[in-house]
Amino acid sequence: MRNVQSARGGRGFDSPPLGAFNDFYDTPLLAAWQFIYEGFIKTEMFMFDIVRQKFPILSRSKNMSQETSNSLFSGASQYVLDEELAKIVNISMALEMPLLLKGEPGTGKTMLAHAISEALNMKLIVLNVKSSMKLVEALYQYDTLTRLNDSRFGDSSRNVSNIEEYIKMGKIGQSFVADEKVVLLIDEIDKADTDFQDDMLDVLDQMEFDIIEIDKTIKAKNRPVIIITSNAKKSLSDPFLGRCNFHHIAFPEPDMMNEIVKVHFPDIDRELLEHSVRAFYKMRELRNVEKKPATRELINWIRALKADPDFRIKDLVKGNLPYLGVLFKKSPDYAVAMNSVSRMSRF
Repeated sequence: MRNVQSARGGRGFDSPPLGAFNDFYDTPLLAAWQFIYEGFIKTEMFMFDIVRQKFPILSRSKNMSQETSNSLFSGASQYVLDEELAKIVNISMALEMPLLLKGEPGTGKTMLAHAISEALNMKLIVLNVKSSMKLVEALYQYDTLTRLNDSRFGDSSRNVSNIEEYIKMGKIGQSFVADEKVVLLIDEIDKADTDFQDDMLDVLDQMEFDIIEIDKTIKAKNRPVIIITSNAKKSLSDPFLGRCNFHHIAFPEPDMMNEIVKVHFPDIDRELLEHSVRAFYKMRELRNVEKKPATRELINWIRALKADPDFRIKDLVKGNLPYLGVLFKKSPDYAVAMNSVSRMSRF
């Protein structure tokens, strides 16, 4: 086989004559395809630049700035999280979308917001949702009573004719007027009615709301990091779900629970850790229990065991579990646990 020069300057085997390539490249059809291809490449690079500028977290490289690197959340001193949760937190911050967290009580939904606040050095603002709450309460309050008293007694330095002096920001309002980016935790959104949920996300989408008493629009100085928790007591509307990213925090497996316990008790005895966690999961498996003990109860239970000078680890091995009232907070559940422990300690 003979070696010849190819049309593009490379070397090939048994290539056609160079003139054949030149004839093909001179055709209008190829010129048109080349124009389309070059246009596609330019468009693709333009879109990539836009994505990289808007969401630097999605285009990490060796030259990524230290500032962007520091904005990634990977856990906190008292919070252990898995890789999947870390990813959804970081992508939600990059996309500037609320993150909706579900999971049984005690899985760390609320504490995640505290951990983000600590790790990224942002102020935390917490809105505890109540069943009777109206959206305006979360935005601002007009203190009519104080204004009335000021007008009656005249002993205040406030200008009674200036209504704005009697406007106080609610939790969402506080997150909007903050000079720096903050973490906004909206806790137990499922307690609120559907209108509250949908109207609230309208405000969070637009990042502004009106104070009708003074005909003023409040616009957010910085878009907050928004964490929303739900215990699934009520279903959330489809429009609400469509505006959020979502993550279900499953109850930790024993290996993960060991890591969580060691964060709270760095010097814990290995045997105490092993047997207390094992006993804890046995208690969670009890039937006819309405409220299973959660991570918070385990931490407090270990704290109680360590505080008791008469406690011996062999008691746990024998199934004699003290301080069940730390694990079970309802009378029927406590009775079930006591009966189970009594049966175990007989053998």
